Amino acid sequence: MMNIAMPVLPYAVNALEPVISEQTINFHYGKHLQNYVNTLASLVKDTELADKSVEEIVAVAPEGPIFNNAGQVLNHALYFLQFKSPVKDNVPSGRLSEAINEAFGSFEDFKQQFAQASTTLFGSGWAWLSQDADGKLVITKEGNGSNPVRHGLNPLFGLDVWEHAYYLDFQNRRADHIAAAWDIVDWDVVASRLK
Repeated sequence: MMNIAMPVLPYAVNALEPVISEQTINFHYGKHLQNYVNTLASLVKDTELADKSVEEIVAVAPEGPIFNNAGQVLNHALYFLQFKSPVKDNVPSGRLSEAINEAFGSFEDFKQQFAQASTTLFGSGWAWLSQDADGKLVITKEGNGSNPVRHGLNPLFGLDVWEHAYYLDFQNRRADHIAAAWDIVDWDVVASRLK
């Protein structure tokens, strides 16, 4: 359960280059996420939500500013903590690999389906690999700041397809950003989110 606070990056701000530049981290993490954290903290102060975790707020808040900011705090925390320095031929192993193969046929098929979901999401939002109540893996598309928690799912891996996530590095080439992101996924972190 996450409190309303900035997550601490487990890597240097330039560690994800060339996939995500230091400049993008400084803006995306340092400014966008900080603003969501600050705004959410001020919105829930002195309300019944003040003592709840970000996940709980996302699950119960009505549509509107509190939900939007809580969703983005949760989304970005999961997002920024799931990366590591680039590795070629970066693949999951163990239980996560088995679950991906069972749900999608193969890791390559999963990547293809996930890229399809990411590139076809209209406007701003997120693509997610999540786990349902039965433990099966599913891919969902979430508009704007929504999160799979809202639908009773356990989010494992998400890609931000708001333009601010990739525009400094890839301009309007969302598909290129998605293709490059596979090199920086820390699959051990993603696997640790399995229930």
